[in-house]
Amino acid sequence: MEEVCFRFGIPPLLPCQATPDVNALIELKSLLDLFPDTPPLLNEAEHVASSTTPEPYKSLLVHEHHMTVTMENYHHSRVEVRVLDRNRDEANYARKILLLKQGTEDVVQFGIVRFNFQYVTEQVKREIMDENIPLGRVLIAHNVLRHIDLNAILRVACGPTLARHFGCPENARTYGRLATIFCNNRPAVDLLEISAPLD
Repeated sequence: MEEVCFRFGIPPLLPCQATPDVNALIELKSLLDLFPDTPPLLNEAEHVASSTTPEPYKSLLVHEHHMTVTMENYHHSRVEVRVLDRNRDEANYARKILLLKQGTEDVVQFGIVRFNFQYVTEQVKREIMDENIPLGRVLIAHNVLRHIDLNAILRVACGPTLARHFGCPENARTYGRLATIFCNNRPAVDLLEISAPLD
């Protein structure tokens, strides 16, 4: 698939090449628009082929598993969630989060989650909205029938806001993904998950 680059902070979002992947652009923008950041979260994002994603990002992102478990395995540490912002109503819930190594301020992942609660039990809904446990761990603990579809791999340049979260220079390069979690065969969760830059 042809790589496509999106530059942020200059409305409207414009592709840097002639053939944009409209689905990836629309999904990325729809998740970013849930929590507008000034200054911007990303300065640039490119949709790249999974096969060209370099290690260790490929092992971290190119799979159909929960990022909670994958990050814990890679960093040899449990992770905990820190919710930066949220939107909620009776049926839907969205949050902007960081995953940190347990008991530290070391950020390993940034994420935006959009959840449709009609496909899970009230107990799962309550635990997610309590905001104390990473999403993947809640779904695993309750044995929610689920699978994860990987929608796109992104190579990004950190904007000022993401650089501040990660403690890295602005425009540092890292990788992330867009994914959908299906609960009981229904598309319940849309995800943007970005790894902190790795040496």
